[in-house]
Amino acid sequence: MGKSVAEFFVEALKAEGVEYVFGLPGEENIRFVDALRGSGIRFILTRHEQGAAFMADIYGRVTGKAGVCMATLGPGAINLLQGVADAQTNSSPLVAMSAQVGLNRIYKESHQVIDLQSMFRPATKWSETVLTPASVPEMVRKAFALAQDERPGATYLAVPQDIEELDLPENLKPLRAGNIGQGRPDPAYIEEAVAALKKAKHPIILAGHGVARTGASQALVALAESLNIPVATTFMGKGVIDDRHPLALGVIGFMRRDYENFAFDESDLILSIGYELQEFAPSRINPDGDKTIIHMHTIPVETDSCYTIEVGVIGDIALGMDALREAAAGLSFLAQPVPKIRALLEEERQAGSQDTAMPIKPQRVVMGIREVMGDDDIVLADTGAVKMWMARLYPTYKPLTCLMSNGLSTMAFSLPGAIGAHLAYPDRRVLAVMGDGSYLMNDQEIETAVREKIPLKILIWVDDSYGLIKWKMDMELGRHSGVDFQNPDFVAHAESYGAKGYLIKSEDEFVPTLKKALEEDGVSVIACPVDYRENTRLTDRLGQLTMTF
Repeated sequence: MGKSVAEFFVEALKAEGVEYVFGLPGEENIRFVDALRGSGIRFILTRHEQGAAFMADIYGRVTGKAGVCMATLGPGAINLLQGVADAQTNSSPLVAMSAQVGLNRIYKESHQVIDLQSMFRPATKWSETVLTPASVPEMVRKAFALAQDERPGATYLAVPQDIEELDLPENLKPLRAGNIGQGRPDPAYIEEAVAALKKAKHPIILAGHGVARTGASQALVALAESLNIPVATTFMGKGVIDDRHPLALGVIGFMRRDYENFAFDESDLILSIGYELQEFAPSRINPDGDKTIIHMHTIPVETDSCYTIEVGVIGDIALGMDALREAAAGLSFLAQPVPKIRALLEEERQAGSQDTAMPIKPQRVVMGIREVMGDDDIVLADTGAVKMWMARLYPTYKPLTCLMSNGLSTMAFSLPGAIGAHLAYPDRRVLAVMGDGSYLMNDQEIETAVREKIPLKILIWVDDSYGLIKWKMDMELGRHSGVDFQNPDFVAHAESYGAKGYLIKSEDEFVPTLKKALEEDGVSVIACPVDYRENTRLTDRLGQLTMTF
């Protein structure tokens, strides 16, 4: 007989190029964990399965290679689900595996039995249970193929305990991964797109996550420059055009009346590239459903009454943009709204850079982060008010260097996610930026980083409340309740894990402390009091904003 199923799984992961497995073992998959020992694949033992899934989620998002996470059966597998769903909704390649009870009792009521395959199905592209050892090569290959195809996402395999213990026939080997390339878009649709552009007076480009994950930024900039069309990005598309570029408008998706929305109000055609509806509702940019939309992506469009397309150009995104640029040669537009919108953003950023108030205003924190981070360094902005400020104001210069959860908008992904980003790019600085509401949800992974000698850096925006919910309640109800809490001593808390802890006590300490933390070895946690009264001031100001071009 050949290898056990557990040993073969490890061999198959190596054939897929897997470098890390994130997880927490249980009695039912000890053979798999043992097989990882000495295999060349590094097992990152986490303190919670949710943390393991978020590490795999972000590792997959920044590398394009499926991150792998694992858990035991029952409660362990259930804990994986949050991060798996985050990967699925954010189009991050991820393969999740868990143990399952043996086939000798899976069909009846017994200890820790739950239908995991059905539980994971709505949150993945594919969810299956291994029922026979001979199926393992095909099932592992399918899990990775689906996770890494043109619309990445999550897949899940359950491995029953008695299957894991069995041997496979000696002639079974891991299946090879084939190269999957996107085809060149149909020239007929390129011509239709050109015809639509020729009828337009004020086109605008909306660039989404698809541009980032397919590496199509260079083609995007070349197209925008050729046609002189302004570019707005989604939250997850940040960086696909350098925010210093004169055609960069910033991020769309915060409020109906943010600066960039006025450019969409003026536009009569949206050239949508790599955008997916889960990034934000298209009603925010096309509320009346009356604009001409050209949809360019590797995947067909979802249906929405505010996103009815005139032309769909499906295929390799970069090749499609190159073909459109060549076919539309000589066509050029007046990018009228760009200077005014860029001036408003720059004015807000400059005011933030110079503010010395304490507690520190969000604008100042954002610009302080930008001051100390390099162009290639990675910031993970957690869900909450912190995400809104980082999305709007953090200048981003390269794709996948400002990461957010915008499909599921999951709280607490950034702390474990930063560990995944560090392992993917150990030569870059990585900073998890999160509110105090998110911090204690996955703070246990600080111990993982300390133990694994991963230089995790965390910046906590402290306001002793769930700030985004308070913002929403104050804005819509005129009052708030059920959102305030007490925090621990963040410095002592960090030090209890063996990390360094800092508390910002004055505005002039912030940038030097952040710089020091990023440059020092080990794990560092910075707690920074933030003045979230700026939240309602912002919405009041934007609510009164009008703009003419």
